[in-house]
Amino acid sequence: MHDAMTTGLPGSRRVRSLAVLGDSVAAGMGDPIAGGRWRGFAPLLAEAIEAARFTNLATSGARVAEVWRAQLPAALRVAPDAAVLMVGMNDTMRADFDPRLLRQQLDHVVRSLVAAGAAVVTIRYHDHARVFRLPGPLRRMLNRRIDALNRVLTSVAETHGAAVVDLDRLPGAYHRAAWSVDRLHPSELGHRMLAAAFAAGLAGQGLLVPSEVSLTCSGGVPVTRIDHVRWLLIKGVPWVLSRTRDLTLYSLISFARKAFRRPGRAADSEAPTAPSDPPRVWPAG
Repeated sequence: MHDAMTTGLPGSRRVRSLAVLGDSVAAGMGDPIAGGRWRGFAPLLAEAIEAARFTNLATSGARVAEVWRAQLPAALRVAPDAAVLMVGMNDTMRADFDPRLLRQQLDHVVRSLVAAGAAVVTIRYHDHARVFRLPGPLRRMLNRRIDALNRVLTSVAETHGAAVVDLDRLPGAYHRAAWSVDRLHPSELGHRMLAAAFAAGLAGQGLLVPSEVSLTCSGGVPVTRIDHVRWLLIKGVPWVLSRTRDLTLYSLISFARKAFRRPGRAADSEAPTAPSDPPRVWPAG
């Protein structure tokens, strides 16, 4: 693997203000640094584009509704020239998952950022089952929901001319070293890969990216085998059990709806109609 990833086509517009919106990945989880803090891709991206101002509004556990309701107004107040939006996975893991509502909220978020003059980069998610092993029924349901979410993100990005980073096509995305101990958040290397990919997306939209994002890991807190075992016992197993309970409720409701649906009535679909191919994708590397 190279020491740095290319930043895409050279742009000309200098970035004065960068805003990052989203969940725990956008907040930097998985990339611990000294002092018990998280770094993540955001400051690495801000450094590469030499943003004069950098605001990370992402919070752990955030869902699309929180980004729409709270993070977006805060982002608009800093008048960003560039914005990264990484959210939606927490929604796929809840019983009230509603792609149509997510489409409305995400459309409002991206439309508002673009109208304010920001170049926006968002995400298409990878196959989580290739990184984090899940029980078969939960894996299949999650894959369907990720596909529905990706269609929503694709449709919104295409509508408003946003760039998209496709994690499934990102070189090295499925390599074990790209993931933290929990296998849900990127490691330092994974966050560096994200920073480089987002930089490429911004460069492709005409923004100046003076520096490359190095893939050489440094300054992070090392993770030991004991950390892996501790996480599995304290966090991993309880997480799988809690999500299984949450989505089991959805499965029962779906089964009941199908059982009592009148003949000839069209089945409900989790995935709204949208183009199947991601628009404006700049895979790094």
